[in-house]
Amino acid sequence: MFVRILKLSYRRLDVGISVAFLNTFLLQRTPGITLQQDGTMMNRNGMVTKIRTRIRTDPFKNNYDLVGKELGRGKFAVVKKCVEKTTGKEHAAKFLRKRRKGQDCRGDILNEIAVLESAKANPYVVALHEVYETTTEIILVLECAAGGEIFNQCVADNDEAFTEKDVIRLARQILMGVACFHQNNVVHLDLKPQNILLTSAKPLGDIRIVDFGLSRRVDSVSELREILGTPEYVAPEVLDYEPISTATDMWSIGVLIYVMLTGESPFLGEEKQETFLNISQVNVDYSQDVFQGISDPAVDFIQSLLIKNPRKRATVEQCLTHPWLRVDSHQHAVDAPLDEQEASQSESEPESPVPSPELVIIPSYPTWLGQGELKTGWDTFSFTEPFPPRPEIQQELIC
Repeated sequence: MFVRILKLSYRRLDVGISVAFLNTFLLQRTPGITLQQDGTMMNRNGMVTKIRTRIRTDPFKNNYDLVGKELGRGKFAVVKKCVEKTTGKEHAAKFLRKRRKGQDCRGDILNEIAVLESAKANPYVVALHEVYETTTEIILVLECAAGGEIFNQCVADNDEAFTEKDVIRLARQILMGVACFHQNNVVHLDLKPQNILLTSAKPLGDIRIVDFGLSRRVDSVSELREILGTPEYVAPEVLDYEPISTATDMWSIGVLIYVMLTGESPFLGEEKQETFLNISQVNVDYSQDVFQGISDPAVDFIQSLLIKNPRKRATVEQCLTHPWLRVDSHQHAVDAPLDEQEASQSESEPESPVPSPELVIIPSYPTWLGQGELKTGWDTFSFTEPFPPRPEIQQELIC
């Protein structure tokens, strides 16, 4: 009740009262809450509790028909394909239980919604369409991707596996998607092949980052320590219960690119304890047997991320300017969404090549100044050109 009253009062405060004062006042009264610079409420565990999306309480089935089999299932969620009755458009409906192991986890779901809202303008993050709530669950109506998980290509036979050129294009898209929420000091904490979808498999489409259920917001006020993620992809600092930062996601991206290029998981052991030991000791095989036919810059890219000390890992900005990803001869082909590439190739008359707009990035990555001191560049990440419009997907959708 106190938090609700304070939130209402905050809207009436004079401009002269600083957020810092409010933050201190709020912490004194409600120890589990922090007020962010943008006015959102954040739990001490990094979850944002304020959302803008209207939560509908009318029956979901009044507006959508469920079709086909389940698209996916987890411990506390199930994803099904649905069709919007008024438009005939297909979506993925993610049904999330509000109570888990006897605990009220509604706040966790609101946090996932808040992260999706913050990435709304980014075409490489799955789009949130609507939200419904019943007495037992919350339903997220999401954009879907027809190509399924990139995991399928990672473990495919040679003729269906990713080429290095494919991985370069998809890696840039993954990084641009991650940059979107890192800009707001949000970490995904579960980046893995199963959470990267494709808009189409043949031809190879664009990526969509999904499943923000473990996402947290990091700030300069308090350290965040959580045991979260999937064993093969978690960073050493998670296992050591050290502070989490945006660098934690960068480790996972290093593992992800390794898997996409080689089809092998670099740290996977026969048991979890062996996997954790491999991660802690950074036991990685960079031999020619594993990386046969893969370029040296690709290996260097991975090595810049799989570093135990998070302060020494490449940032998302540095990755986007790495030589492996900046192949000027096919820069536009690497960056442009698939539908734009096809349109460009269909032009009947050749034109003089025009260089693509330069990607200008001002670091907003958290940088450590000293022990326990964190500096963040707030709202300083910028592109010279807006993201391309999110293309419509017409074929069957799988999430």
